[in-house]
Amino acid sequence: MIDILSNKYDRQLLFYLLILITFGIVMLYSASWYESFANSNGETDKLYLKNHLKRLAIGSLFFLTFLLLDYKKLKIIAPYLIIFTIILLIITKAYYLLNGYSWYKPSRWLYVGPISIQTSDIARFSIIIFMAYYADKKRVLLKNLYTGLLPAIFILISIMGLIIIQPDYSTAIMIGIIGVTILFIGGAKIRHLSSLSLFGLLIGIPILLSREYRKKRLLSFFGLDNNQDMGYQANQSLIGLGNGGFFGVGLGNSVEKNHFLPTPHTDFIFSIIGEELGFILGTIPVLTLFLLIFVRGLKIAKLSTDPFALLLSVGISFNLILYAFVNAAVVTGLFPVTGLPMPMISYGGSGTIINLAMIGILLNISESKRSLNNGKWNTVIYG
Repeated sequence: MIDILSNKYDRQLLFYLLILITFGIVMLYSASWYESFANSNGETDKLYLKNHLKRLAIGSLFFLTFLLLDYKKLKIIAPYLIIFTIILLIITKAYYLLNGYSWYKPSRWLYVGPISIQTSDIARFSIIIFMAYYADKKRVLLKNLYTGLLPAIFILISIMGLIIIQPDYSTAIMIGIIGVTILFIGGAKIRHLSSLSLFGLLIGIPILLSREYRKKRLLSFFGLDNNQDMGYQANQSLIGLGNGGFFGVGLGNSVEKNHFLPTPHTDFIFSIIGEELGFILGTIPVLTLFLLIFVRGLKIAKLSTDPFALLLSVGISFNLILYAFVNAAVVTGLFPVTGLPMPMISYGGSGTIINLAMIGILLNISESKRSLNNGKWNTVIYG
């Protein structure tokens, strides 16, 4: 039905995506079989693998939908999508409060029958589309702080605030970084963005430290808290990477996944990759693959004559590489534990579906493959 392999689409990007998905399936099974066996009372070692494949199948439908849908139509729905997202985030928090849960109870998932949706992932999708739409529509006014930039920042802060109270501080920060990046590429002045970001930090840091577990996590990261439980997962992750060395202990032979490293198939799957396949055959190739996807995304942006498509391409590409490298930084001890997944590899539903939808949009944009003649946009991306 769709000639995916024709010259209409960026075949290199599609090839990298297929490699990443295939690699993710193999490593997800390897990292989760012991956990699956334990949680199914010995009935199966493929519990998480089957769920992962189901989510990939659903994600593939979204991928094909956005591959077929003209990306320009996203400009029409962008304002409505952001309103829908705000309502959805409010409903998510209200659902838990109305069911008698504490304000501090994690309220990140909205349940629709047997389906659970992590609404912050929908918010990430919406922000990327809306900020690209807004920066395109207001690109003449975007350099003006009050009439151009502040309305976009207000919407960004509103979304971030609703995610912080879930609470999901890490995702809120990531969405903020992605949103600000799109506005910067769109033409917002760096001094305005820097001032607003500094103001955000002055408010955000006290909020971050207001919760005891986040405070202890940071203190543990900087070696100022001797609570071994707080740093246990991070330490076990480093042990796994150390075990793997340069060439790994062999696919399927991880020791850490045998209940030494908690939930090794989710946020810390990169550690299992390092342990089993090593630095040379595992971690470096994975990060290189994300870099290649990022470069293809920038190439697609460069070849687009439509500023909206350019901003959308940059936002999607930056989103993928940012999540991948922050996850790797957490696993290697460079960042505090955040709970953010490795795109397309970590076990998860909403995130996988949203990422596939966004890559579908990216391939949709690549279809035209026209040259970018406006030097302003070319200069912004490639300096």
